[in-house]
Amino acid sequence: MIALGCDHGGYRLKEAVKKYLEENQIEYHDYGTYSEESVNYAPYAAKVGHAVMNGEAKCGILCCGTGIGISIAANKIRGIRAAVCTNEFCAEMTRRHNDANILCMGGRVIDEDMAVKLAKIFLETPFDGGRHATRIAEIAAIERGEL
Repeated sequence: MIALGCDHGGYRLKEAVKKYLEENQIEYHDYGTYSEESVNYAPYAAKVGHAVMNGEAKCGILCCGTGIGISIAANKIRGIRAAVCTNEFCAEMTRRHNDANILCMGGRVIDEDMAVKLAKIFLETPFDGGRHATRIAEIAAIERGEL
Protein backbone atom coordinates (compact mmCIF):
# COMPACT_ATOMS: atom_id res chain seq x y z
CA MET A 1 0.00 0.00 0.00
CA ILE A 2 1.18 3.50 -0.85
CA ALA A 3 0.45 6.35 1.58
CA LEU A 4 -0.50 9.65 -0.07
CA GLY A 5 -0.72 13.10 1.44
CA CYS A 6 -0.59 16.75 0.51
CA ASP A 7 -1.46 20.28 1.42
CA HIS A 8 -3.41 22.64 -0.82
CA GLY A 9 -0.33 23.47 -2.93
CA GLY A 10 0.22 19.82 -3.81
CA TYR A 11 -3.40 18.74 -4.16
CA ARG A 12 -3.43 18.55 -7.98
CA LEU A 13 -0.23 16.47 -8.03
CA LYS A 14 -1.63 14.06 -5.44
CA GLU A 15 -4.82 13.66 -7.43
CA ALA A 16 -2.84 12.93 -10.63
CA VAL A 17 -0.76 10.31 -8.79
CA LYS A 18 -3.94 8.81 -7.32
CA LYS A 19 -5.41 8.43 -10.79
CA TYR A 20 -2.22 6.68 -11.97
CA LEU A 21 -2.33 4.30 -8.99
CA GLU A 22 -5.99 3.50 -9.60
CA GLU A 23 -5.41 2.88 -13.32
CA ASN A 24 -2.59 0.47 -12.45
CA GLN A 25 -4.48 -1.21 -9.61
CA ILE A 26 -1.90 -0.14 -7.04
CA GLU A 27 -3.36 -0.01 -3.54
CA TYR A 28 -3.11 3.32 -1.73
CA HIS A 29 -4.54 5.24 1.17
CA ASP A 30 -5.19 8.96 0.80
CA TYR A 31 -4.47 10.77 4.08
CA GLY A 32 -5.62 14.14 2.67
CA THR A 33 -6.01 16.96 2.17
CA TYR A 34 -9.02 16.62 -0.06
CA SER A 35 -9.26 20.06 -1.70
CA GLU A 36 -7.26 23.15 -2.59
CA GLU A 37 -8.48 24.96 0.52
CA SER A 38 -5.49 26.28 2.46
CA VAL A 39 -4.14 23.91 5.14
CA ASN A 40 -0.81 23.36 6.88
CA TYR A 41 1.35 20.54 5.55
CA ALA A 42 2.85 19.14 8.78
CA PRO A 43 -0.18 17.03 9.85
CA TYR A 44 -0.28 15.32 6.44
CA ALA A 45 3.45 14.67 6.48
CA ALA A 46 3.02 13.12 9.93
CA LYS A 47 0.14 10.87 8.86
CA VAL A 48 2.03 9.54 5.84
CA GLY A 49 5.34 9.28 7.68
CA HIS A 50 3.82 7.32 10.55
CA ALA A 51 2.00 5.01 8.12
CA VAL A 52 5.33 4.20 6.46
CA MET A 53 7.16 3.75 9.77
CA ASN A 54 4.40 1.59 11.28
CA GLY A 55 4.49 -0.72 8.26
CA GLU A 56 0.96 0.21 7.19
CA ALA A 57 2.41 1.50 3.92
CA LYS A 58 5.31 0.28 1.79
CA CYS A 59 6.24 3.89 1.03
CA GLY A 60 4.70 7.34 0.73
CA ILE A 61 4.21 10.22 -1.66
CA LEU A 62 3.78 13.73 -0.30
CA CYS A 63 3.10 16.96 -2.19
CA CYS A 64 3.06 20.62 -1.20
CA GLY A 65 3.88 23.83 -3.07
CA THR A 66 7.58 23.08 -3.44
CA GLY A 67 7.92 19.66 -1.81
CA ILE A 68 10.42 21.18 0.59
CA GLY A 69 8.28 22.00 3.63
CA ILE A 70 6.44 18.69 3.62
CA SER A 71 9.75 16.82 3.26
CA ILE A 72 11.27 18.65 6.21
CA ALA A 73 8.24 17.75 8.32
CA ALA A 74 8.26 14.08 7.23
CA ASN A 75 11.99 13.78 7.90
CA LYS A 76 11.38 14.59 11.58
CA ILE A 77 9.98 11.07 11.96
CA ARG A 78 12.67 8.54 12.85
CA GLY A 79 13.38 6.22 9.94
CA ILE A 80 11.84 8.41 7.29
CA ARG A 81 13.98 9.32 4.31
CA ALA A 82 11.81 11.78 2.40
CA ALA A 83 13.36 13.21 -0.75
CA VAL A 84 12.25 16.13 -2.88
CA CYS A 85 12.50 15.23 -6.56
CA THR A 86 11.97 17.45 -9.57
CA ASN A 87 13.31 15.22 -12.33
CA GLU A 88 13.53 11.58 -13.36
CA PHE A 89 17.22 11.17 -12.49
CA CYS A 90 16.65 12.31 -8.90
CA ALA A 91 13.61 10.04 -8.49
CA GLU A 92 15.66 7.05 -9.59
CA MET A 93 18.80 7.87 -7.61
CA THR A 94 16.97 8.62 -4.37
CA ARG A 95 15.68 5.04 -4.45
CA ARG A 96 18.89 3.41 -5.74
CA HIS A 97 21.33 5.22 -3.44
CA ASN A 98 19.30 6.64 -0.55
CA ASP A 99 16.56 4.01 -0.15
CA ALA A 100 14.15 6.94 0.21
CA ASN A 101 10.79 5.80 1.52
CA ILE A 102 8.82 8.97 0.76
CA LEU A 103 8.81 10.89 -2.51
CA CYS A 104 8.08 14.61 -2.14
CA MET A 105 7.06 16.87 -5.00
CA GLY A 106 5.96 20.47 -5.47
CA GLY A 107 2.81 21.56 -7.26
CA ARG A 108 4.37 24.95 -8.00
CA VAL A 109 7.53 23.33 -9.35
CA ILE A 110 6.40 20.46 -11.60
CA ASP A 111 3.22 19.62 -13.49
CA GLU A 112 0.91 16.65 -13.06
CA ASP A 113 2.45 14.64 -15.92
CA MET A 114 5.92 14.92 -14.39
CA ALA A 115 4.52 13.99 -10.96
CA VAL A 116 3.14 10.76 -12.41
CA LYS A 117 6.46 10.00 -14.15
CA LEU A 118 8.40 10.57 -10.94
CA ALA A 119 5.98 8.48 -8.89
CA LYS A 120 6.24 5.60 -11.37
CA ILE A 121 10.04 5.70 -11.30
CA PHE A 122 10.09 5.97 -7.50
CA LEU A 123 7.75 3.02 -7.06
CA GLU A 124 9.53 0.79 -9.58
CA THR A 125 13.18 1.47 -8.70
CA PRO A 126 14.87 -0.86 -6.21
CA PHE A 127 17.49 0.07 -3.61
CA ASP A 128 20.97 -0.91 -4.80
CA GLY A 129 22.22 -1.87 -1.33
CA GLY A 130 25.96 -2.57 -1.09
CA ARG A 131 28.00 0.47 -0.13
CA HIS A 132 24.78 2.50 -0.02
CA ALA A 133 23.43 0.32 2.81
CA THR A 134 26.36 1.44 4.96
CA ARG A 135 25.40 5.05 4.32
CA ILE A 136 21.78 4.40 5.26
CA ALA A 137 23.01 2.78 8.49
CA GLU A 138 25.01 5.93 9.23
CA ILE A 139 21.89 8.06 8.75
CA ALA A 140 20.09 5.82 11.26
CA ALA A 141 23.03 6.27 13.65
CA ILE A 142 22.57 10.04 13.43
CA GLU A 143 18.89 9.61 14.34
CA ARG A 144 19.88 7.57 17.40
CA GLY A 145 22.41 10.23 18.44
CA GLU A 146 25.35 7.89 17.87
CA LEU A 147 27.10 9.84 15.12
